[in-house]
Amino acid sequence: MRDRATSTITTVVVDDEQLACDELAYLLKDFPEVEVIATASNGLEAADLIRKLEPELVFLDVHMPGLDGIGLVRRLQEGGQDTTPHFIFLTAYEQHAVEAFRLEALDYLLKPVEKGRLAETIERARRVLQDKKVAPPVPVGSGAGAAAKPAPAPRSKLLVRANNRHFIVDANDVIYATIDDGLITLVTTNLEGQSTHRTIEDLQASLDRDMFWRVHRSYLVNINRIKEVVPWFKSSYQLRMDDKKHTEIPVSRVQTRRLRELFKL
Repeated sequence: MRDRATSTITTVVVDDEQLACDELAYLLKDFPEVEVIATASNGLEAADLIRKLEPELVFLDVHMPGLDGIGLVRRLQEGGQDTTPHFIFLTAYEQHAVEAFRLEALDYLLKPVEKGRLAETIERARRVLQDKKVAPPVPVGSGAGAAAKPAPAPRSKLLVRANNRHFIVDANDVIYATIDDGLITLVTTNLEGQSTHRTIEDLQASLDRDMFWRVHRSYLVNINRIKEVVPWFKSSYQLRMDDKKHTEIPVSRVQTRRLRELFKL
């Protein structure tokens, strides 16, 4: 959801108590810069929504059955994603504040949430997100006069580990790659297995960038293996791939423009 207007903060609310979730969503309606794009009632549901929708801000209850709020943040931070949203913890207990800030939470709100305190939190989120959009300075020595390091030639073969064996596959046969909990899975025309690369960025850098497209922070797809563009909700899209399962892969908001240009949508 990164391509929205700078005045809009895409937000997900997570709380296992429906009344508390509804109350916070109602309070947030008074802040036009905040757009609640989804709600979730537990950590596992929230993890899936966050990966698919890529919100900028998440209001997150600490105490939830199964995967609690702190466990959810740890999972996302350790999962190998490029970026994670900013988290604001919600709880009736002050003792979790230390752990919340250890996880670099943006803020920590006690229930019941007071509107004045919520306004301070949203203003803090607005400033932080605005600062992130400022382009970083160009490093010294990277100007026109600096010697450019030639990019390595893209690999035509990749190593895939599957069933305790190591297979060599043609890069053209790779349909897509995905990362989950730091493990990269490669899906090819004939097999599915793990990549020897540590990150999606490393994998993409070794391949032909004109062919392999990072459509989402968790997915790298072979453009030539896209079978169908599927309209999704709120003007977003998914890609149905040409693998045996016809896997549907979300396109992040940042990449939607390129998708439209690529297929003249």
